[in-house]
Amino acid sequence: MNTRDFQAGCAMLGLLALTACGSDGSFDPDLRGLIGGMDTAAAAATAAPRPEPDARGVISFSSGQVAVAQTGDTPATIAARLGLDAAALAAHNALPADAPMQAGAVLVLPTQVAAGAPAGGGTAIVTDPFADSTPASPTAARATPAPAAGGNPREHVVAAGETAWAVARRYGVSVQDLASWNGLPSDMSLRTGQRLLVPQPGETPDRLATTAPGAGSPTPTPPSATQPLPDEETPAAGAPAPDTPQTDLGSTRTPASGGGQFRMPVEGSIIRVYEKGRNDGIDIAASGGAPVTAAGSGQVAAITRDSAGTPIIVVRHEGDLMSVYTNLGDVAVAKGDSVSAGQSLGQAGDAGFVHFEIRRGFESVDPERYLN
Repeated sequence: MNTRDFQAGCAMLGLLALTACGSDGSFDPDLRGLIGGMDTAAAAATAAPRPEPDARGVISFSSGQVAVAQTGDTPATIAARLGLDAAALAAHNALPADAPMQAGAVLVLPTQVAAGAPAGGGTAIVTDPFADSTPASPTAARATPAPAAGGNPREHVVAAGETAWAVARRYGVSVQDLASWNGLPSDMSLRTGQRLLVPQPGETPDRLATTAPGAGSPTPTPPSATQPLPDEETPAAGAPAPDTPQTDLGSTRTPASGGGQFRMPVEGSIIRVYEKGRNDGIDIAASGGAPVTAAGSGQVAAITRDSAGTPIIVVRHEGDLMSVYTNLGDVAVAKGDSVSAGQSLGQAGDAGFVHFEIRRGFESVDPERYLN
């Protein structure tokens, strides 16, 4: 390899590394910034905050309980504080019994414990919303821990290779909410077998009620109530239809659509158009196994996979342009291969469409402007 090729290779590696970074400069292992439509930040509304634990660090939900670690805690010290078997608690959370824990991290309890005093002091009172306000007996408190407000979270057991971003995207919550509910470290690292609390997704503003409770939704005033309907003449049923206007498609074809640098990577209709920041490419209808070809001549700069194991191919072209192909099945090229326009890259997967992007440097551009 000569010096020029080596420098070009290094520059491309740096470009790919930067492209895989988020807008805040943090590394994005799922290439969410590279692939349009996969970012959960805009799609998931803010969830409710995690409920406060009681004096022993326990949060009770109707579906189970968790213990919140304090500074210096291990599964063994938490088990001793709650009267649980240390080995069982540690194994349930895929941790050694003496593993040091970060303050705020949670352990899912394998069995329920008695309700404790609230963090602010006082006696815990278990209430039934359908009963009177008489405090429950100590026996009842031990049998039924007080459920925390804010809705039951779901529980997710981390699989090998799974990331916090992949889990957040799977359940439609933001990765920030997932981290705050579970006390994740700043690098968002997870361990295989770890049990995560997944909060209920928040509601987006357009779904929130805009009227006071019990007031009901206002009935819109029909247009006919404010002004009379306009006069119009209805043609007779037997009247001839107007002439259909003749359109010369050749005269209205723009230079960008007629002489673009790239070709369609797969035969099919565009079912979703480019929207900057929402869909940083186009989606092309394609059945599973349909051939996917290079949109233009270039070099395969990267082949990676998303969190579901679906291949992603990035091809570098002249003019600081890159093309990106996702939702693939089989891959027919390798990283570093030179490809020509129309050469096979592989086959479409079973998603029903192929996602295609064109990027100039770090920025996505409308692929339709470059297609011929």
